[in-house]
Amino acid sequence: MGNRRSFLKKSGLFVAASSLPISVFSIPRKKQKLGVALVGLGYYSTDLLAPALQLTEHCELKGIVTGSPEKVPVWQRKYGIEDHNVYNYENMHTIADNDEIDVVYIVLPNKLHLPYTLIAANAGKHVWCEKPMATTVAECEQMITVCRKNKVQLTIGYRMQHEPVTQTVIGWRESKPYGTIKNIYAEAGFVNRANDPKHWKVNTELGGGAMFDMGVYPLNATRYVTGLEPIAVSATQENTRSHIFDADETTFFNLEFPNGITAECKTTFAQSINTLKVDCEKGWYALSPFQAYSGVRGEASDGRILQPFKGNEQATQMDDDALAILNNTEDKIVVPGMEGLKDIRVVEAIFASAADGGKRITL
Repeated sequence: MGNRRSFLKKSGLFVAASSLPISVFSIPRKKQKLGVALVGLGYYSTDLLAPALQLTEHCELKGIVTGSPEKVPVWQRKYGIEDHNVYNYENMHTIADNDEIDVVYIVLPNKLHLPYTLIAANAGKHVWCEKPMATTVAECEQMITVCRKNKVQLTIGYRMQHEPVTQTVIGWRESKPYGTIKNIYAEAGFVNRANDPKHWKVNTELGGGAMFDMGVYPLNATRYVTGLEPIAVSATQENTRSHIFDADETTFFNLEFPNGITAECKTTFAQSINTLKVDCEKGWYALSPFQAYSGVRGEASDGRILQPFKGNEQATQMDDDALAILNNTEDKIVVPGMEGLKDIRVVEAIFASAADGGKRITL
């Protein structure tokens, strides 16, 4: 974390990243599997993505980028990563010369998504970026632009949109088995026991806070179950541990959609919550949990049950994203960069409303 924080503070970081030579190539060869390099070896990479890559059919773990040299031998022993596929944050741009790596997966604090996406794209590598895409719309736009210029795909790691139970309810927005949607209730949170005010998840400087970390789940869910974009938002925030949390601890936000659809949402670092409920004119359906790493389960007012997916969510997500690259079908990306940008546009309005006493803001 110290390396990331000091690197972020270097003046000219964004300028340096965006001024790297722009490549004009995409992956020129057909592969059976794409080589993936994970950027950032924290919990999500270590406990979830790396193991999931062992289960994928269309991609494989080939490289790592880390600011913690002590982690390198551990990863090399466990996954057979060769010396020439190991990078740090300062030399990551040289990944451009490595044909074994096709995709760079950005798994860093949110404020670092932009600069490392720029480095990866300018190196000619496809980019998978963890959610949230970035911390401002302007950052999202820059990420989209640099990936387009370099003819590489940009995908955001919203794994739930790949998850089969979730895909079922997404399909209901067309088939409408319970009639038209009236209102939605969505909440996601966990008890963050951090006691270090410098930890990135509680620190505004690095894009921390409940809204960015967990709030994008209910926000994104309201958008994928309706297939619509919100037209107005109001929000409030509270912080009961201001001695630790520089960023928001809890955010309440209400969304208005076309056709009179409303959504009441909550995200927090002070409570374990995980529910999505959709009320319709002829009944209701709900997922609980709706964004867990496994065990997503659905039920409906007519007794219908959606049983949990037996596979691995992250492996499914990465295989879907790899196929879009292997088949050169950018239109088949499940969660493209523009999807991530649309969430951040709403998040900006949520913060603006909360800063103005919960004022209703039109979008």
